[in-house]
Amino acid sequence: MAVRRATHGADDPPGASGSAGYRSGCVPRKDPGVEELIAALEVAELRLGTVVPSDTTPRVGADGPPQGRVYLDHARDIGTFNPCFPLYDILVDGDTANGSVTFPLAYEGPPGLVHGGFIALFFDCIIQHHNCDLGRAGKTTSLAVQYRRPTPLNTNLRFSIQRSEEADRIISIASLIVDERPLCIAEMSAAASDRSKLPTVSPRRSSHGI
Repeated sequence: MAVRRATHGADDPPGASGSAGYRSGCVPRKDPGVEELIAALEVAELRLGTVVPSDTTPRVGADGPPQGRVYLDHARDIGTFNPCFPLYDILVDGDTANGSVTFPLAYEGPPGLVHGGFIALFFDCIIQHHNCDLGRAGKTTSLAVQYRRPTPLNTNLRFSIQRSEEADRIISIASLIVDERPLCIAEMSAAASDRSKLPTVSPRRSSHGI
């Protein structure tokens, strides 16, 4: 993927985004530091382009095409290698799990608040992490989120999860909490299956030791 540049019109207000897609509203146009960063990224992109797989089809398990890209384990802590997913800490204790998360500026929707779509993504991540730690996981079949209060950025938030199994379904209720007040509550249903029977994917290392 090429490093993208965007040029804004002459009527941009002072401090508006500059000529690079990486810039935010607080970086002046043609800032030398940003220009150096983009130049370095373009060089790195050219060099890495010669070693990355030409086929973007995911290589899952030993039978995958050797020319395909490696598919890493997506069961836990996806944010350690994919910046589109939030980082969090979680402690699993049987059918209960608790943890914490802080959403940085990249997840902003309304001013100073987390975008609701990222909150839904977060709930899906932590609930499936919980299920996988118990060896029972499957496809998400439904996810309903109640947005009770705005969720602030750059704030240490707690979460809790309670799960149960009904026939071939896993039902999980999760809450995102600040100062003992629930911000959002999610109810998710997933197909129950034995994780050991899923295709083997490439292991990975992370700051969480997984």
